[in-house]
Amino acid sequence: MENTNLKFKRILVAVDDAPCSEKAILYAKEMADAFHASVALVTVIPPTSPTNFGADPLLGQQPVIVPEVSEMEQENAQKYLEKISREFKDSNEVYLFNRIGSIKEEILAAAQEWSADLIIMGSNGRTGFDHFISGSVSESVIRKATCPVLVVPGKCDQ
Repeated sequence: MENTNLKFKRILVAVDDAPCSEKAILYAKEMADAFHASVALVTVIPPTSPTNFGADPLLGQQPVIVPEVSEMEQENAQKYLEKISREFKDSNEVYLFNRIGSIKEEILAAAQEWSADLIIMGSNGRTGFDHFISGSVSESVIRKATCPVLVVPGKCDQ
């Protein structure tokens, strides 16, 4: 096999505040240093669902939409991204993507918009029925990504 001299110049790291992200961040730091790469950190907040606020359509109650909740979540996510970004002070550049939407779709969209060479993400390590119910974000990203994906295994206590 010939040496294709692979270089990762743009590493996208999908993060959330779960423990499995911490391992992915460690891998990303090492790879960013080794390749002198730019880093983009992406976190995604699922859209706020009115059903979270106790409306019962069977009782004729209207859903209550509380926009402040998602604004607060987005502000907290931004603070989290800024905190993580300080760990990449030796990287070329650090970009932050704070998104609301489908986690897998937003990771893929950010990777494409930013022209990522590599996506690094943690895996929550769920198996069995839990895995079936939640689906696996990492599996979906692997299937649809246009660049390599490094999935860092690690159980997350949720």
